[in-house]
Amino acid sequence: MKKVMIALDYDPTAQKVAEKGYLMSKTMNAEVILLHVIGSANYYSSLEYSPIMGFSGFTNTGLLETIDVSVLKETSQDFLDKTKDHLGDEKIQTFITEGDFAEAILESAIDLKVDVIVMGSHSRKWLDKVLMGSVTEKVLAHSKIPLFIVPTWE
Repeated sequence: MKKVMIALDYDPTAQKVAEKGYLMSKTMNAEVILLHVIGSANYYSSLEYSPIMGFSGFTNTGLLETIDVSVLKETSQDFLDKTKDHLGDEKIQTFITEGDFAEAILESAIDLKVDVIVMGSHSRKWLDKVLMGSVTEKVLAHSKIPLFIVPTWE
């Protein structure tokens, strides 16, 4: 295994996913790519942020419905840069893409030629079946690349 892609959203559990994925990649001496997929602005306006790995989120989520995608890209890059700083490894690469979360993760994994995808699961039933319709379930159902799922519930 030479390349690990860690898919992150702005959920506070992203820190756990990033740390577990990073530790796994280091045991394999693999390259690390942090990925964030930009969805619609409505997704970001519905989130309540708490600081994640030094990233404090958007300051005024009420304006997000009118925000240009370039602002979302800048904020996403800031999030990935803070995550990279938190993990303490300047060699980590970052990648931002847009679209449907599951489809973008799958396409990015192929384009970037990764060997493993790391994602979090918010479902307590992930061994039986990850929540129907969830991003993790869709990636799991369609990926030909191994998937490392980090359970993120407390």
